[in-house]
Amino acid sequence: MNRKISHKIRRAHRYLGLFLGLQFLMWTISGLYFSWTNLDEIHGNQFKNLDYEPMAFEDLISPSEINHSVAIKTIEIRDIKKEPFYLINGSYLYNARTGDKKTISKEDAIYIANNHMKEGLEISSIERIYEVGKHHEYREKLLPAYVINYISDENLKAYISIENAKFQTVRHRDWRWFDFLWMTHTMDYEGRDDFNNIVLRIFSLLGLITVFSGFSLWFVSSPTVRKFLK
Repeated sequence: MNRKISHKIRRAHRYLGLFLGLQFLMWTISGLYFSWTNLDEIHGNQFKNLDYEPMAFEDLISPSEINHSVAIKTIEIRDIKKEPFYLINGSYLYNARTGDKKTISKEDAIYIANNHMKEGLEISSIERIYEVGKHHEYREKLLPAYVINYISDENLKAYISIENAKFQTVRHRDWRWFDFLWMTHTMDYEGRDDFNNIVLRIFSLLGLITVFSGFSLWFVSSPTVRKFLK
C-alpha cells in the first residue's frame, strides 16, 4: 500500500515540478535581478539632471484675465523656453504674460528635456505618439507625448507630455529588462502590476501543492518513518 501511495505521489510531484519548473526558474531569476539592481539606476537617475530647479518669473498677469471657459481648479507655472506659462486644470497652457493659449512644439519638448536630462546627451530623433499598447514602456501615462531618442548604447528615451508640458519619464535598456522580469514575476501578462490575477493565483496554489507533495513523498518513502510507524 505504501509503495502504491509513494508511486502516485512521486508521479504527481514529478509532473507538477515539470509543469511549474520554468515559472519557478523565472521567479528565482527575476528575484535575483531585483535584489542585485539599484532602483535609482532603473529609474534612470544617472541620466537625469537631479539639480534642476524651475525658473522664477515676475510681471505675470492674473489668471482671471485669461479667456478660459472652464472654472479654474488647479494652476501651475511651466517654464517653456524661459517664458512663463500657466497650466490650468492640468491640461490647458496659457502664456502667463499675454494670456495666449499654447501647444508645445518639438523645440519646446527638447527644451524641457534638456532641463531635466544631463548635459552632453546627443539627440538622434524626436517623434510624437498618440496611443500605446498595454505592454508599451510609456503605458498608463499622459498622451499625446513627444519621444526624444538619444544616441546611446542604452537606447535611451525621454518622454514629454504634450498636454501639460511635463517631463514624464526616462526609459533605457536596464529598465526594459526590469520591466520584462517584473512581468514574469507578477505573471500579469497584460498590465504588469496586478498581483491578484488568476494565473498567479493558480501557479501559487500549484506551487504549494508541489511542496506538500515533496514532503509527503519523503514521509511515505523514508525508512526512518516506516520503522517508527511499525
